[in-house]
Amino acid sequence: MTGQNSIPDDVKWRIAAEFSAQLPALYDRTFRTVVGREYDRLEQDIWMEAARFAYVVAKNLSLPIGTAQDLAQTMSTVMVILFGPYFKNEALELSHDGAVIIVKRCPILSQGHDSGSDGERTFHKCMAFILTGIPLLNKDFSARFVRTMCTGDRQCEIKIQKNGPKDKEKK
Repeated sequence: MTGQNSIPDDVKWRIAAEFSAQLPALYDRTFRTVVGREYDRLEQDIWMEAARFAYVVAKNLSLPIGTAQDLAQTMSTVMVILFGPYFKNEALELSHDGAVIIVKRCPILSQGHDSGSDGERTFHKCMAFILTGIPLLNKDFSARFVRTMCTGDRQCEIKIQKNGPKDKEKK
Protein backbone atom coordinates (compact mmCIF):
# COMPACT_ATOMS: atom_id res chain seq x y z
CA MET A 1 0.00 0.00 0.00
CA THR A 2 1.27 3.46 -0.92
CA GLY A 3 0.57 6.33 1.47
CA GLN A 4 2.11 9.52 2.72
CA ASN A 5 4.24 7.62 5.23
CA SER A 6 5.90 5.62 2.44
CA ILE A 7 7.22 8.81 0.80
CA PRO A 8 10.57 9.97 2.27
CA ASP A 9 10.46 13.28 4.14
CA ASP A 10 13.12 14.84 1.89
CA VAL A 11 11.00 14.07 -1.19
CA LYS A 12 7.91 15.61 0.46
CA TRP A 13 9.96 18.67 1.45
CA ARG A 14 11.31 19.07 -2.11
CA ILE A 15 7.83 18.86 -3.64
CA ALA A 16 6.33 21.26 -1.08
CA ALA A 17 9.18 23.72 -1.61
CA GLU A 18 8.82 23.63 -5.41
CA PHE A 19 5.08 24.17 -5.12
CA SER A 20 5.34 27.03 -2.63
CA ALA A 21 8.11 28.70 -4.69
CA GLN A 22 5.72 28.74 -7.67
CA LEU A 23 2.85 30.35 -5.76
CA PRO A 24 4.06 33.99 -5.86
CA ALA A 25 4.43 33.89 -9.65
CA LEU A 26 1.12 32.09 -10.12
CA TYR A 27 -0.71 34.66 -7.99
CA ASP A 28 1.04 37.45 -9.86
CA ARG A 29 0.08 36.06 -13.25
CA THR A 30 -3.52 35.41 -12.18
CA PHE A 31 -4.36 38.54 -10.17
CA ARG A 32 -2.14 41.36 -11.49
CA THR A 33 -4.36 42.14 -14.48
CA VAL A 34 -7.54 42.04 -12.37
CA VAL A 35 -6.25 44.05 -9.40
CA GLY A 36 -4.18 46.46 -11.48
CA ARG A 37 -1.93 49.08 -9.96
CA GLU A 38 -2.75 48.08 -6.37
CA TYR A 39 -1.31 44.60 -6.84
CA ASP A 40 2.29 45.54 -5.99
CA ARG A 41 1.29 47.32 -2.77
CA LEU A 42 -0.93 44.44 -1.67
CA GLU A 43 1.73 41.88 -2.45
CA GLN A 44 4.34 43.87 -0.54
CA ASP A 45 2.06 43.71 2.52
CA ILE A 46 1.94 39.92 2.17
CA TRP A 47 5.75 39.64 2.07
CA MET A 48 6.07 41.97 5.06
CA GLU A 49 3.70 39.62 6.90
CA ALA A 50 5.88 36.69 5.77
CA ALA A 51 8.81 38.49 7.46
CA ARG A 52 6.78 38.59 10.67
CA PHE A 53 6.32 34.82 10.34
CA ALA A 54 10.09 34.47 9.83
CA TYR A 55 10.56 36.36 13.11
CA VAL A 56 8.22 33.91 14.87
CA VAL A 57 10.12 30.94 13.41
CA ALA A 58 13.46 32.36 14.58
CA LYS A 59 12.07 33.14 18.03
CA ASN A 60 10.45 29.71 18.45
CA LEU A 61 13.70 28.00 17.44
CA SER A 62 15.72 30.29 19.75
CA LEU A 63 18.01 31.30 16.88
CA PRO A 64 20.63 33.95 17.75
CA ILE A 65 20.05 37.61 16.80
CA GLY A 66 22.59 39.61 18.84
CA THR A 67 25.21 40.42 16.19
CA ALA A 68 25.22 41.05 12.46
CA GLN A 69 26.67 37.56 11.92
CA ASP A 70 23.94 36.06 14.12
CA LEU A 71 21.28 37.86 12.07
CA ALA A 72 22.79 36.78 8.75
CA GLN A 73 23.01 33.14 9.88
CA THR A 74 19.52 33.18 11.39
CA MET A 75 17.96 34.78 8.31
CA SER A 76 19.80 32.28 6.09
CA THR A 77 18.48 29.39 8.17
CA VAL A 78 14.93 30.72 8.22
CA MET A 79 14.94 31.30 4.45
CA VAL A 80 15.90 27.66 3.85
CA ILE A 81 13.15 26.56 6.25
CA LEU A 82 10.53 28.74 4.55
CA PHE A 83 11.65 28.50 0.93
CA GLY A 84 13.02 24.97 0.83
CA PRO A 85 16.25 23.05 0.40
CA TYR A 86 16.96 24.51 -3.05
CA PHE A 87 17.48 27.93 -1.52
CA LYS A 88 21.31 28.07 -1.39
CA ASN A 89 22.99 30.80 0.61
CA GLU A 90 25.74 31.48 3.10
CA ALA A 91 26.29 34.05 5.82
CA LEU A 92 29.66 35.80 6.03
CA GLU A 93 30.88 37.98 8.87
CA LEU A 94 32.43 41.28 7.78
CA SER A 95 32.87 42.70 11.30
CA HIS A 96 31.07 42.61 14.64
CA ASP A 97 28.65 45.20 13.25
CA GLY A 98 28.44 43.90 9.69
CA ALA A 99 27.70 40.70 7.79
CA VAL A 100 26.49 39.68 4.37
CA ILE A 101 24.12 37.01 3.11
CA ILE A 102 25.22 35.58 -0.23
CA VAL A 103 22.36 33.94 -2.14
CA LYS A 104 23.60 31.56 -4.81
CA ARG A 105 20.33 29.90 -5.79
CA CYS A 106 16.81 31.20 -5.27
CA PRO A 107 13.86 28.93 -6.02
CA ILE A 108 11.43 31.85 -5.94
CA LEU A 109 13.33 33.54 -8.76
CA SER A 110 13.75 30.36 -10.83
CA GLN A 111 10.15 29.21 -10.30
CA GLY A 112 9.01 32.76 -11.06
CA HIS A 113 10.81 32.71 -14.40
CA ASP A 114 9.35 29.27 -15.15
CA SER A 115 5.84 30.57 -14.30
CA GLY A 116 6.14 33.75 -16.35
CA SER A 117 7.14 36.35 -13.74
CA ASP A 118 10.08 38.70 -14.22
CA GLY A 119 13.01 39.37 -11.89
CA GLU A 120 11.90 42.89 -10.96
CA ARG A 121 8.66 41.55 -9.50
CA THR A 122 10.59 38.89 -7.58
CA PHE A 123 12.98 41.52 -6.22
CA HIS A 124 10.12 43.54 -4.70
CA LYS A 125 8.93 40.44 -2.83
CA CYS A 126 12.39 39.71 -1.46
CA MET A 127 13.06 43.35 -0.62
CA ALA A 128 9.86 43.61 1.45
CA PHE A 129 10.73 40.34 3.21
CA ILE A 130 14.37 41.16 4.04
CA LEU A 131 14.01 44.88 4.84
CA THR A 132 11.15 44.08 7.21
CA GLY A 133 12.66 40.90 8.65
CA ILE A 134 16.09 42.11 9.78
CA PRO A 135 14.84 44.99 11.99
CA LEU A 136 12.10 42.74 13.38
CA LEU A 137 14.77 40.29 14.52
CA ASN A 138 16.92 43.08 15.99
CA LYS A 139 15.88 46.74 15.79
CA ASP A 140 19.52 47.85 16.04
CA PHE A 141 20.29 46.46 12.56
CA SER A 142 19.17 47.08 8.99
CA ALA A 143 19.78 45.48 5.62
CA ARG A 144 20.45 46.66 2.11
CA PHE A 145 20.88 44.91 -1.21
CA VAL A 146 24.29 45.22 -2.85
CA ARG A 147 23.69 42.77 -5.74
CA THR A 148 20.62 40.87 -6.90
CA MET A 149 20.12 37.93 -9.22
CA CYS A 150 16.72 39.43 -10.06
CA THR A 151 18.47 42.27 -11.88
CA GLY A 152 21.02 40.06 -13.60
CA ASP A 153 23.81 39.72 -11.06
CA ARG A 154 25.40 36.29 -10.61
CA GLN A 155 24.37 36.16 -6.94
CA CYS A 156 22.57 38.25 -4.36
CA GLU A 157 24.49 40.07 -1.67
CA ILE A 158 22.48 41.41 1.25
CA LYS A 159 24.51 43.50 3.67
CA ILE A 160 23.42 43.60 7.30
CA GLN A 161 24.81 46.39 9.43
CA LYS A 162 24.33 48.00 12.79
CA ASN A 163 22.35 51.23 12.62
CA GLY A 164 24.32 54.38 13.28
CA PRO A 165 23.13 57.19 15.57
CA LYS A 166 21.25 58.93 12.71
CA ASP A 167 19.46 55.69 11.78
CA LYS A 168 18.27 55.27 15.37
CA GLU A 169 16.84 58.83 15.41
CA LYS A 170 14.64 57.98 12.39
CA LYS A 171 13.03 55.00 14.15
